[in-house]
Amino acid sequence: MDLPVMPPVKPMLARSVKGIPDVGHVEPKWDGFRTIVFRDGDEVELGSRNERPMTRYFPELVEALRQHLPGRCVVDGEIVLVRDGRLDFDALQQRIHPAASRVKLLAEQTPVSFVAFDLLALGDDDLTSRPFAERRALLVEALAAASDPVFVTPATADPAEADDWFARFEGAGLDGVVAKPLDGTYQPDKRVMFKVKHERTADCVVAGYRWHKTGGIVGSLLLGLHGDDGRLHHVGVAASFPMAKRRELVETLAPYVEEDLSQHPWGEWADQEAHRTGRMPGAVSRWSAGKDLSFVPLRPELVVEVAYDHMEGDRFRHTAQFRRWRPDRTPESCTYEQLEAPTGLDLGEILPMSH
Repeated sequence: MDLPVMPPVKPMLARSVKGIPDVGHVEPKWDGFRTIVFRDGDEVELGSRNERPMTRYFPELVEALRQHLPGRCVVDGEIVLVRDGRLDFDALQQRIHPAASRVKLLAEQTPVSFVAFDLLALGDDDLTSRPFAERRALLVEALAAASDPVFVTPATADPAEADDWFARFEGAGLDGVVAKPLDGTYQPDKRVMFKVKHERTADCVVAGYRWHKTGGIVGSLLLGLHGDDGRLHHVGVAASFPMAKRRELVETLAPYVEEDLSQHPWGEWADQEAHRTGRMPGAVSRWSAGKDLSFVPLRPELVVEVAYDHMEGDRFRHTAQFRRWRPDRTPESCTYEQLEAPTGLDLGEILPMSH
């Protein structure tokens, strides 16, 4: 492979802001695997955000990229998986599998798509020092003939349309919008774009905590919500605390430590079979291999208000943010019913999909 921009490249990043800035360009924020595609003739490499190649996991996409991308280019974008008209991040995670036979089977059963949103190189030209407006125009031109499963992300310069996208596109599994200054150069690993994500709050039961990797202080709070079956289901963690707060939490939580696991709603967490009938912490996956998943069980009596962006199935898609304790709420009142569900939208209204 001989390209003007060579792997590995750390992708350019975005920082969170509250409102959509009017910088001339807004596009949907795709919920998938951030990927930089390097193509030189038949050679295609998929570079991930952590710079590890993901090429072997998506053979069907590699073939599609050979068909739809220019012969020599470097394209920044997102690998997404679409099921039932919306993005499915859980199914996408399952595509990362060590067994070649499983990779082949999943490529047939749950094929992925690629949404392009920046162009770093074309032919012999390194475009990273050119303004984004120029890179975007070249991207649209270079991929004008591309079709499903390779797309160029929609974009708008109209603030009203951007607001509409932010409100509606969540129904198809997207998690906000990204604004990009038109005069910006491509700056790897720098937070020079702007992302706006949905933020909501929920009252959750705190039913345990994990120690911080440094030991002796709280790393994360384990959050639960009651389902229609009355059981307390694990929905995620709150983990962003200043170090002083982590030390303080050890004392705050000490009176609630449950020594008898048989009395705890997640007492069977170490039994993998138990995870089939309810969500609880500690389920082993290829993402958690080698990690210490044990936790300190707490009597499920404390209620905390957390901020979250959106749900993935029956859990928080990302780490929730601690807001405040809610001594005025009972644990039994912390149910899924309080969560706001976005109105459904078929992804075909956003991308010209053929299926």
